[in-house]
Amino acid sequence: MAHITQPLPAAENSQKPGSTHTFALTSLTTLFFMWGFLTCLNDILIPYLKGMFSLNYTQAMLVQFCFFGAYFVMSIPAGKLVSKIGYQFGIVVGLVVAAIGCALFYPAAEAHVYELFLLALFVLASGITILQVSANPYVSVLGPAKTASSRLTMTQAFNSLGTTVAPLFGSWLILSEISQATAEQVKFPYLMLSASLLTLAIIFAFLKLPKLGKAIDSEAENQGDTEFVDLGSVWKYRHLILGAIGIFVYVGAEVAIGSFLVGFLTLDHIAGLPEQQAAHYISYYFAGAMIGRFAGAAIMQKLNAAKVLACHGILAGLLVLIAMTGQGSLAMWAILLVGLCNSIMFPTIFSLALQGLGKYTSQGSGILCLAIVGGAIIPLLQGMLADNIGVQLALILPIGCYLYITYFALFGAKKTTSTPL
Repeated sequence: MAHITQPLPAAENSQKPGSTHTFALTSLTTLFFMWGFLTCLNDILIPYLKGMFSLNYTQAMLVQFCFFGAYFVMSIPAGKLVSKIGYQFGIVVGLVVAAIGCALFYPAAEAHVYELFLLALFVLASGITILQVSANPYVSVLGPAKTASSRLTMTQAFNSLGTTVAPLFGSWLILSEISQATAEQVKFPYLMLSASLLTLAIIFAFLKLPKLGKAIDSEAENQGDTEFVDLGSVWKYRHLILGAIGIFVYVGAEVAIGSFLVGFLTLDHIAGLPEQQAAHYISYYFAGAMIGRFAGAAIMQKLNAAKVLACHGILAGLLVLIAMTGQGSLAMWAILLVGLCNSIMFPTIFSLALQGLGKYTSQGSGILCLAIVGGAIIPLLQGMLADNIGVQLALILPIGCYLYITYFALFGAKKTTSTPL
């Protein structure tokens, strides 16, 4: 497994607690917003590219396959990179790579080749992977361990703010002329995003943030900590492995539902909306996640995180079942409300899976980042189902995902020691 930067406990890694950590967390929230924004734009790209290249659902889902497949391919190299240069400069590199990915949309549009769009998405997602590997564990250790879930939930709330804004931006600039979709419609938006990412990279290169990652790894190596580089040891933590599966199915379910929202809401017996108008409702889906994360950041400081996760998993499964079997406004609002249930899932599964890992925390983080590949696999499988049994019945796949998350919360999240599986 990737030897990702190893954080020390919060009490040891802070030279200037309080204001320093507040400033660092405030700065990091901009990253969570940006990668949420970029990720959610895929939900706009899917109907856009599907129409422009006359794709079926399986082919259209290659957008998510290439994007989230980058998490699986790049997590290990990203972890090794961050272990050498530290969290802060890992963030800078991630922003630059993501900016290059956005810029590649221009030649893809010029050539009018679907495969080039997929390549641009892969490069963009590679940059976001480096950001994830750097920023998620960074947030986890910038404060007391007992409130790590709360801090991640708060920063993820700003990620959801990005996903809420992105559909409005995309429907305005990209889907405005879906009936006569041309590659020209993505040039300006993605060039503008590329410039924004480069600006952020310059800012983060000069910010004074707590130095975590590189120096700590070097210290561990200088102490001759051979167990530290025993990469196989991290696999002995049962709750980590079950948590990785939880991340896999959660990301897969959230991405699959978001990817099919436009197609679902255009169905005559659901809402019968035109695609541009349906795209606006993606904002409702992700706004629910944003609201839930802001509320969850406060609530989960007082309530048991695993129990809260279980309740959300059960409710999400029931809502998707209603959407799968119902029609009209009932089915429409049921699927949109799933976003509220998704709110606390990623940060809660992430932090529960990392409990008690000690020196293996960073390696565990790398495994969890690999599991984000669920966003590549599950939407593709749902696309295959949609081509064969219809968009609505294909929602049975996310139901299974939420059932597993409920199982993890109730039984799989109990902290284990280094006892082998």
